[in-house]
Amino acid sequence: MEAFWWLFAIVLMALGLIGTVIPIVPGTTIILAAAVVHRVVLGADRSLGMSALIGMLVLTLVTYAIDAAAGYLGAKRFGATKWGLIGGAAGALLGLFFGLLGLFVGPVIGAIAGELIGGKEVMKAGRAGWGTFLGGLASVIAKLFIGLIMIVIFLMNVPSPL
Repeated sequence: MEAFWWLFAIVLMALGLIGTVIPIVPGTTIILAAAVVHRVVLGADRSLGMSALIGMLVLTLVTYAIDAAAGYLGAKRFGATKWGLIGGAAGALLGLFFGLLGLFVGPVIGAIAGELIGGKEVMKAGRAGWGTFLGGLASVIAKLFIGLIMIVIFLMNVPSPL
């Protein structure tokens, strides 16, 4: 039975890792949930210690902070005004209705549109859109890296029963 729960946790963590690169999917939360389920089912003596779980929780919270800040910081770094930031947020919301591509492209188009509405030149509006894209990309890369770290923490603390 221990092997089943170990495999269950690994499969769920793999799905969580995939979720780190898909907007809206809480990838690191899924990875954390897999570790928590493993500990609850098998107990502290055959699973992660409390310090490892707390570390994974902190990493999960860090990914939410990164996700919230990265697009904003990227856009600001490339000259976005409040119009570009509002447009980026609106584009992200509208992108929800257009599937995976919309989730990636929506904030960029929204930031550009917001800057154009705010009176910026096309090139400056494009820079704000580029910054939004780079911020989002940085967020995805950071979440993927943190998700990998969380899985390594699990694997280093829970020996394979196979």
